[in-house]
Formats: sequence, C-alpha cells, structure tokens
Amino acid sequence: MPKDVAIIGVGQSAFVRGYEGSIRELSFEAYREAMQDAGITADQVDASIVCSAPEYDKQRSPSGLIAEYLGLNPQPTFAIESVCSSSTTGIRTAYALIKSGLHRVVAVVGFQKMSEISSADSQERMGRGADIMWESPFGTMMPAYYAMHARAHFDTYGSTARDLALIRVKAAKYGKLNEKAVYRKEITLEQALEAEVVADPLKRFDCCANADGSSCIILASAAKARELSAKPVWIFGLGAATASLSMTGRKAYNGLESVRLAARQAYEMASLEPRDIDVAEVHDCFTIAELMAYENLGFAEPGKGVELIRDGETYIGGRIPINVDGGLLSKGHPIGATGGSQVRTIVLQLRGEAGEIQVPGAKTGLVHNVGGVGIYGNVIIMGA
Repeated sequence: MPKDVAIIGVGQSAFVRGYEGSIRELSFEAYREAMQDAGITADQVDASIVCSAPEYDKQRSPSGLIAEYLGLNPQPTFAIESVCSSSTTGIRTAYALIKSGLHRVVAVVGFQKMSEISSADSQERMGRGADIMWESPFGTMMPAYYAMHARAHFDTYGSTARDLALIRVKAAKYGKLNEKAVYRKEITLEQALEAEVVADPLKRFDCCANADGSSCIILASAAKARELSAKPVWIFGLGAATASLSMTGRKAYNGLESVRLAARQAYEMASLEPRDIDVAEVHDCFTIAELMAYENLGFAEPGKGVELIRDGETYIGGRIPINVDGGLLSKGHPIGATGGSQVRTIVLQLRGEAGEIQVPGAKTGLVHNVGGVGIYGNVIIMGA
C-alpha cells in the first residue's frame, strides 16, 4: 500500500439550510477547523484548490476570492468542478500535484451556498447537469433520474421500496448523533414508507436535502506529513471514471458503471479488496444510490445489496458499516463540500476520533463520491 501522500488536517462547517454569511465566511469555517486540526499556519500551505459548482455563486471565479480571504496568497490556487464530486476531484488533483513534486502541502476547500438561489432555480440548474440539447429541455430532474434507476433495480433484482426505507431509517439513526447535520431526527420505517411520493418509487425521505456548507482537507507529501503530523491518514488508492452524460448512452440503469470502474482502480492501487474495508462513506443523494453503491463497490454481489441492509450489516457492528455519520440523507448535500465531508468522516474514524459513531478498530476506510447521475465516479481508499 503506497504511503506517498497523507491527509494531515480535516474540517467541516455545520451544514445548514440558510447560511447567513458570505461564501468566503462559509469557507473559512471549514478551513479554520482543518488548519487547527493539522496544527499548521497559512504560510505552510503552498497551494490551494477550491471546489464548487459555479452556477450557484454570484461571485465569478470564487477560488481567487476565497484564497485571498483565507490568507493563502500569493500561493497558487486552482478551481475544480465536477458537480457533486467536486471536492474529491479536488483531492485527486491535490494528490497528483504533491506526487509530481510541484507542491508539498495543499488545502482542498469545498463549498456551496445553495440558498443563494431559489429552490426552483436550483432544480433547473441541477437539470442542466444533463445534456442541455437532448435531455434537460424536457424537464429532467435529479429525483426522476434516480427514480428511473430505482425502478430498474426493482425490476431486475426484486428490491423494494421497503429496502430503500430501511436505508433511510439507518441514516436518520446516525444523523441524530451528528451535530453538523441538517436533519437530526430519527424516523420510523412506517414514516418513510408512508411519506408523499416525489418521483415514483422515491418518496420524500428517499431524497437528500440541499444545504449550505463547506469542507476542507489538508494533504501533504510523505516527508511533510511525517514532519508536521503525529496522526497522518494515508491515501492508499484512488479511482475515477466518467460515464455518458446522456442516459441514452448507458447500457443499464441498475447500477453506475463509473463507480464500478473507479472502485476497481482504487482497490488495485491500494492492493486491497472490498472485504478489507472496515468503514465506508457512500454518496447517498437518494436511498437507491446507497443501495447501488453496496453492489458497485463490491460489498455485495449484484442484486444482493438488499441483504446487507435487511440484515443490519451496514450498521456499526455489522460486516461493513456505511454512512454512520448519517450520510447525505441526514447531513444535507452542499454540492462542492460533500466529498470533503465524507473524507473528514473517514479520517476521524481511522484516527479513532469519531466519538459516538466510532467503528471499533477501523484501519481502512473508503469514500465513494458521485457527480450528477453517475457521470463522475470517484473512489478514495485510506488507511492509518
């Protein structure tokens, strides 16, 4: 397992429905926590990467604004966007910059203030994540896309709405314990099943909420990590793949091929297999996304992912605890910050600092972060 690049600091703002400050202030909240966690100062960071989906921001080129506000000038800053997977794409880029020798310590800041625009405008922008010539003009929306995947999974494998509701119940159980989450209430299986339909078969509790939030991950070369940190978490493996933007280019809808490919790359780079992962964060923008992730990441055979949630194997104490911070379903989904939040959770787990949601003895962890409807698939494997 390679130990060339480590994470030495992590931070996250609270995820909220309506942040009252500016995007620079929002970004500072996560940056401050990460820098304190790393125990370093701004002059020790020699590059920054700012990750967001720009159509939500009134500020053009926010990376320059945020780098200035965080005191990271004149070090270079870069902007990264791959919609919902932006900050893990930023981490992949930081890894490459460090591995190349161009930089030694890089701060990856992800943010989104989705309340800058109305819910209707937000939905319209999400729709434009699809092909603007052949799909989005016809009113495509994220819930409908994932509902199509849910229906395909139901029809192919016999999974049910009850299986999806079980995933939401788990998310709510752990989300209640996460002080940075938007939704901190447990819900019953009956409440999940009886909620109003959003896009059949997906109901209200099958869908995550938009949110405002930020995350920050500090990466360092092996030499700098050993010099600066007593608790580095190493990046063992990285995988990334891109699928057809148009749904007509997909061969099947009961899984995400970009995730399968990214996972294969990450496992190979890390010299690990799915059975070696102790804890995982997966991109559960919708409950069906988590179910597909079980199978796409190799934690279950195709069609067998339902057995994991039915048998409680994705809870703490189970075979593969997944989203024990409540996931996107409880935390909310501030697009540019989401992947960094997932990475923060796994880093805390691997350092044994996750408190009430600690997975005992966790030594290896995985993050699965998806952009759009599986257009971009990122997988990161880490170890202490």
